[in-house]
Amino acid sequence: MSNTDNPFSGGYGSAAATTTVSYGGAAPAASGALIKDTTTSGFSADVIAESKNQPVLVDFWAPWCGPCKQLTPIIEKVVNAAGGRVKLVKMNIDEHPAIAGQLGIQSIPAVIAFSDGKPVDGFMGALPESKVKEFIDRIASPDGGRDAAIQSALDAATEAVAAGDMEQAVQIYSAVLAEVPDQVAALAGLANCLIDLGDLEQAKAVLEQVPANKKDDASVRAAEAKVALADQAAKLGDPIALEAKLAANPGDHQARFDLAMYLNAAGQRDEAADHLLAIMKADRAWNDDGARKQLLQFFDAWGPADQASLTARRKLSSLLFS
Repeated sequence: MSNTDNPFSGGYGSAAATTTVSYGGAAPAASGALIKDTTTSGFSADVIAESKNQPVLVDFWAPWCGPCKQLTPIIEKVVNAAGGRVKLVKMNIDEHPAIAGQLGIQSIPAVIAFSDGKPVDGFMGALPESKVKEFIDRIASPDGGRDAAIQSALDAATEAVAAGDMEQAVQIYSAVLAEVPDQVAALAGLANCLIDLGDLEQAKAVLEQVPANKKDDASVRAAEAKVALADQAAKLGDPIALEAKLAANPGDHQARFDLAMYLNAAGQRDEAADHLLAIMKADRAWNDDGARKQLLQFFDAWGPADQASLTARRKLSSLLFS
């Protein structure tokens, strides 16, 4: 069965991550059988509902299937050894073919893992015990589902930022932080969104929530540099007046420096860097090497992989070492 035919090829939480973050349900109850047979009518309660408590594996089999008979004792042994982290539900497709047909099961044995009411992973064929254990450990890991959901949400937030939808990104980052308050990528991402939305004070408050031992994280440092730049830009004068001053006197390094700050705040990174490089080319010592220091602060805020950083670093190297 190819991935295009397989409804289980997507990752955990991928369908809903653009709007919310879901992490499954409560811990499984201590009582109750870990392994049971189900029917078409019982599937909703035994699998869909139960998977909101812990992952449920559905073993689609038939009495005539030789590999099914090989897999049964293996998967039952590993499920029992998992100690309640996962349950196994067995469905005889000869007696109950409807669910397998709806899910596109084309050969057996087929084992599908459900979590939070949705199919999240699966395998086909009689795997050895070691591979079955690896599969169950991945599905039933105490934090595995949550971690996958968080990463899916962070990816969705990144996409929202790239699309210019800062409000949507704020909602996603906030949902992640509601579950994991010290999640660094979400804290830094939320702060960046708030800066872009013009809420500097709230962005600072978010960065204050970063744990002390994670302050050196690159994304946090970048967000802090961005806050500092926004603070500096807010204290500058009228950009139109700065442009007029610079047109009248191209050697007015302070006007050029201040204009660079405005251009950066407006998202015109290449132009901002070029103004600072122009100051360095004319007078490297101006303001105690202030243009170079400010350019390095831009790099911190933009991130090392940003195209503007890469371009300006090449120009800076040419200027310094030519």
